[in-house]
Parts: sequence; C-alpha cells; structure tokens
Amino acid sequence: MELGWLLWGAAVLLLLHVLMELSPAVNFVLRIGFYYVLCVVCSALTAPVCLLVNGGRTVKNMRIIKTVVKTFKYFFGLRFEVKGLEHFEVEGPAIIVSNHQSTLDMMGLMEVLPDDCVQVGKKELMYAGTVGLIIYLGGVIFINRKSTTSAKMVMAEVAKTMATDNVKVWVYPEGTRNCTGDLLPFKKGAFHLAVQAQVPVIPVVYSSFTTFYNPKKNLFTSGTIKVEVLPPIQTKGLTSDDVSDLTDRCFRTMRETLFRLSGRPS
Repeated sequence: MELGWLLWGAAVLLLLHVLMELSPAVNFVLRIGFYYVLCVVCSALTAPVCLLVNGGRTVKNMRIIKTVVKTFKYFFGLRFEVKGLEHFEVEGPAIIVSNHQSTLDMMGLMEVLPDDCVQVGKKELMYAGTVGLIIYLGGVIFINRKSTTSAKMVMAEVAKTMATDNVKVWVYPEGTRNCTGDLLPFKKGAFHLAVQAQVPVIPVVYSSFTTFYNPKKNLFTSGTIKVEVLPPIQTKGLTSDDVSDLTDRCFRTMRETLFRLSGRPS
C-alpha cells in the first residue's frame, strides 16, 4: 500500500515537472503558488516565536522575520548582490524609500532591512491571514490609501514615532507595485515626513525583475537582483516649499540608478 502511494507521488511530481518544462503558464502558477504557501506557513510558524521572544507587536520582531524570509531565495534560485549598506549607518531616524515591483519585494526588503526599521504598508495587508498577523507583530504601520485625511493623520503619528522610538521608516513612494522596469511618479508623503522631522532620506534601488519575473508573460525563473543603497539626502533646513524639489531629486537619482543596475540606457 505504501509503495503504491510512493509510486503515485512520484508520478505526480514527474508530471508537474514535465508540465513546468513545457508550459510557462503552469510553471508560473506553481512557483507563485508555492511562494504564497511558503509565506502563509512560515508566518504561522514564526508568529508564536515572535510572541514568545518579544511578547507582542514590536519592531524587534523584524529580526526574527528577516531571518526566516532570507531563506526564501534559495527555494527560487534568486541571488542578491548588495552594495552600499554602510549608508544605513546614520545617527537617529531616517526615511528609507525604494522602488516597488512585485509581491517578491518582501524578499528584497528583508535582504537589506536595517535594525529598528518599520515599514509603511497598505491597510488591506492586515487582513491577509497569518501574513497579516506576522507583519502586524513586526510593527508595520498601516495606512488607508483611499482616505487622504486618514493617511495624513497616520503619517503625523509616524513622525512622532520616529522621534520617540528612534526608528527608521521604510516607504514605497510609488504607492503601488510597478513591474515595468521603470518608476512611477513618486507620491510626496514620505518627503513631507522627512522634511517635517528634519531627517535624511535614504534611497534604495532594486534592479528590474523583468528578466526573470513578469506575470503578464507568465515568467518566473531564477535570477540575480542587484540592490544599491544610495547616500543619504539631508533635509536639515528644508521647509515644505522644498518638498517638490526633494521628491524630484530623489526620483531622478533612483531612476538613473535603476537603469544602470538593470543594464539599460537612461
């Protein structure tokens, strides 16, 4: 009986392997499906550890979460080439901004995430089952993107949190995922926050995923992701009148870096 089950299991695995080789669509669905299952299972297993070690919701849990998520890349044949981590070593709080490409960004985030750094995420993530639970425990600050008033109130609270808890805040200024190989126009919330708190902005750029990940083309293979942490942009002495220039400056710098890391002309 056991031998029969083993033979059936082997046959199913062989069939899946053949389908993955023959059909990009099947390959994509199976790989992305496995990624989501991995996220759910690891979140469920990691949440009790966070509660036992740190007692509840705290940015300290990100160390535990980061350790777990950094193993994901081995399942998908992804490599990270990281440069400029020394630029995170600034005294006091800072705003970290990066490009936002896909659901895989979590792996890239955890690959370089500095200690005492909280992320700003959309409110809908709170209801994502065990994944929502684990990011809640990690101290993620949730924002309602559909309500401008609510978002501004949250960002005001973020400014207070940075000052009182001496933490860095990670924001995706594009506001949504963008897997085109380019950047969407930046929203100004993160830059208003940096100027309001008089803290530096640290840009982080990930090379384009399009060579190995593209849902529109059912593409999901192994690949290398180049990550570069750029020098901090100081905001001391800047006022709200300077926010637009600060946003544009950061956008141009990150876009040039994105094209360079992705091997395409600017």
